[in-house]
Amino acid sequence: MTDALLEIHTAVLGGMTRGPKPFARRAETEAEDFPLADLADYTFSQRLTDESDALTVLWERKLTSWDFEERAAWATAPPRTDERRAEIYGHLGFEDGLRKALTTAAVISKKPGHTTISAEFTPWYTRERAEARAFYWPAYEKRLRAKGWNSEAIAGLDEASRAVVERLTDPEQVARRQARGLVVGYVQSGKTANFTGVTAKAIDSGYRLVIILGGTLNLLRKQTQRRLDMELIGQENILRGADPEDLDSLIGIDYIGDDEEWPQFVSHGGRPSVLSAFDIERLTTRDRDYQSLLQGIRGIEFEKRERGLPLYDPRNLHHSDARVMIVKKNKSVLDKLIKDLKQIQNLLGELPALIIDDESDQASVNTTDPKKWESDRPKRTAINSRIAQLLTLLPRSQYVGYTATPFANVFIDPSDSEDIFPRDFLISLPRPEGYMGVQDFHDLDSPIPDDERTYANSRAKSHVRGIYSPDEIDDKSMQEAMDNFVLTGAMKLYRAAHGVPDGPYRHHTMLVHESVRKDDHAELALRLKTMWHQAGYTTNSTGHARLADLFRRDIRPVSQARAAGQPAPASYDELRPYISQTCSRIRLGGNPVVIVNGDSDRYFDQLELDFDRQPHVWKILVGGTKLSRGFTVEGLTITYYRRTTQQADTLMQMGRWFGFRPGYQDLVRLYISRAEKLTKASKSTVDLYEAFEAICLDEETFRDQLAQYAELVDGKPLVTPREIPPLVSQHLPWLKPSSRTKMYNAQIEEIAAPGRIIGPTAHPLSSVDLAHNTEQWLPLLERLSTTPDTFTTHDEAHGKDYRLTALTASVSHAELMGVLEKLRWWNAAPFLPHLRFLREISNSPHLIDDWLLITPHYTTGRDVSASVRGSVPLALSKRERRRVQIFGYISDPKHRTTVRRIARAIPPTTDPVTERFSRDRRGAILLYPVIEDDPATIVRNGEVDPGKVAMVFALVAPASTAAAGRPPISFSAIDKSRSDAPIVDTSN
Repeated sequence: MTDALLEIHTAVLGGMTRGPKPFARRAETEAEDFPLADLADYTFSQRLTDESDALTVLWERKLTSWDFEERAAWATAPPRTDERRAEIYGHLGFEDGLRKALTTAAVISKKPGHTTISAEFTPWYTRERAEARAFYWPAYEKRLRAKGWNSEAIAGLDEASRAVVERLTDPEQVARRQARGLVVGYVQSGKTANFTGVTAKAIDSGYRLVIILGGTLNLLRKQTQRRLDMELIGQENILRGADPEDLDSLIGIDYIGDDEEWPQFVSHGGRPSVLSAFDIERLTTRDRDYQSLLQGIRGIEFEKRERGLPLYDPRNLHHSDARVMIVKKNKSVLDKLIKDLKQIQNLLGELPALIIDDESDQASVNTTDPKKWESDRPKRTAINSRIAQLLTLLPRSQYVGYTATPFANVFIDPSDSEDIFPRDFLISLPRPEGYMGVQDFHDLDSPIPDDERTYANSRAKSHVRGIYSPDEIDDKSMQEAMDNFVLTGAMKLYRAAHGVPDGPYRHHTMLVHESVRKDDHAELALRLKTMWHQAGYTTNSTGHARLADLFRRDIRPVSQARAAGQPAPASYDELRPYISQTCSRIRLGGNPVVIVNGDSDRYFDQLELDFDRQPHVWKILVGGTKLSRGFTVEGLTITYYRRTTQQADTLMQMGRWFGFRPGYQDLVRLYISRAEKLTKASKSTVDLYEAFEAICLDEETFRDQLAQYAELVDGKPLVTPREIPPLVSQHLPWLKPSSRTKMYNAQIEEIAAPGRIIGPTAHPLSSVDLAHNTEQWLPLLERLSTTPDTFTTHDEAHGKDYRLTALTASVSHAELMGVLEKLRWWNAAPFLPHLRFLREISNSPHLIDDWLLITPHYTTGRDVSASVRGSVPLALSKRERRRVQIFGYISDPKHRTTVRRIARAIPPTTDPVTERFSRDRRGAILLYPVIEDDPATIVRNGEVDPGKVAMVFALVAPASTAAAGRPPISFSAIDKSRSDAPIVDTSN
């Protein structure tokens, strides 16, 4: 029986492609075909009370779509607000009663959307145009709904993918134009879903060649290939006319017969080309990367319906099949592709192409040192060079990078037209619902005191278990981690047996990552195997006693606090029957431990680590580096992490414990070192948990600043990607945003260093500039006391006391800034980031009271003192400039303790003079008048020539200024089209 009301509403809403319109009049028109239909608001409202009613579902999806719509011409209110929904109801002409019913049925989402930094672009991807040719996007959307995606998630993806596609070039455009952009997500957070959506919309709109660069090993490439085959390309394009029932016709076709999820692959209901759309030809398959000539030239050739017209003409474009390939970032593979493309070079100028670079900060970024280039011509690394060649060969190609760690990408030189700097747009995706990220393992800004934190109010207490032994071998914590792996596996089986859908429990894994060395992996795996066999999980009472104790003090209380609605055993005895089954799954194949550290595809093919084709993967994985880029470790529940690195992006990518954990978030545990040596030779240790917290702060700073500059002013972008102020921060001094080779184009914008010595050394060379600087200091020199004070520092290491006799003066922050702002430099760049921080302090006067100016005073006749323009006599220090016209470190090491204590950066000393001058909110400055010439030639009658003295200083900002909340270091990218932009050698 026909549902008349549903038919009417479907037709009306389907016609509203340009936003909501008056509903009643359009409904009456459609109702002419259904004379018995009841259009009363009461009937409509009553049906909305049933959330499973198809009419309710229809409206929930449409309203959510309008709620999320960005840049909506029909709306004045921002997306995802009560005001936007009220505006929607107003356009529809609905009264209060119906509004309330609809709001109950379709709750207004208040979650943040994506953030976009964009250059101006010509709008072409209108909703009408997208709707007119939509085929693969609706199929993909349908597949996502079948996976359980709700309307909110679909609408968010729809808008975020639209934001990418609309900033690409119109594929029908006559003029050639390449757009380059970057999409930033979270580690293991669904970036693939976004670029699959972008691919669907791009090929619907006319892009006919899509090249997806998918990792450096086939392990990731195969995972990405299967994902696109399953959710976008679909069964008919994979079969290409082959009969699924005819085994002979299936030779060479993947998935059928060895992939149990083949029935869930998208089905378009027939060959798309027969359904008035177009087919997709795969140039790669699950098991085969791009292979020259096998599918190469034949696969890339494009037929034209109208031979006299270019391929991009709509009369050709929309009748041509699309080609999609997922290729490794591998030199030989890309060379094969480039070779085949060159053989159809005459067509390439007409071909709209899209290059999607997954994990675009890995291998794609040029890591050669610009100082070693010849004639400023970039010397490119292997993959960067091949990407540049592809962009040159395909003049209508668009490049979109995807990463969770964008630091290396934003440091690319914007002026290098052949490189991949995101000059057109940078889009930050929102944190998806159900995602466990860094924030879920840390109690950032929690107001709850440590001693009051519980499993219910503390994420860290629930999920994190510290490893406090700096020893390389800590069997106690390792054993507990393994025990928790067994317990959590048993908990999954228990829940599945008590009615919880077992899909998320298909795989169950533990990752142990301690070292980068393969020899260490083999030794560790042997240790784990021995530990497993001696654990007594099924053979003795000792093992069960240990598991019972861990269940009582860890698993049970955390699950009670974090998963109250899940089935839970009341005691270990109730869970114990599932322990044996858990151990059987882990032992399957004879080995509970798998080493993952090979360099070849063949190695990984032998591991049986295929989460798509294996019915269950319940294993302990040792290694990590090879799995730390894009590849999803399914079912990861327990992580044991002790691997150090000094690059934030590398460390973040190793955070495989991030991701979606449906049905078992409460069971996730992270064992992480709180005292690990950076290297085996290191004497000091670092806190890896603290490091991840610092990365979280760096990441949030980046995203917050993106949001800050994303607003449009008079319809135009406030800034473009090329003009973005410093976005990348560094909260730990030993943990840089990226590797040194990826930061050649990084310049430091601001350094916030409360309590640290700041000693600029690039003072001017000319006597005019030196005299100018000396003049700036004169007002402060006039404030110096005439009676010196003697400060004493005790050196415990050598059992010695050191004394500093000096003149002092208290100066205000404004007075000091009046001097610093006017100073001239040989190179201002090194001090400028510090100066920016000192400017920021000016905006927080409650954090600083004054500065103590300290200048050494000689009490013997052997040293040289002289006045400057009538000042009190000042001690002159003779120094020579070292390389590139700068001084070495000026401040005396024996003086640094004194000024740091005065600034309250270190604990109290035993020196009463230092303590008398030390106070909260006070900074300290050591001022050294430095001469380079023989004093006899520049000092006359006790006066030194101001053009012959460099007023060199070192300062320490008060510890109180840390409360300003500034990240310690912020960076931006150097644009070499600006001749005054220095390159920062980040190795210093």
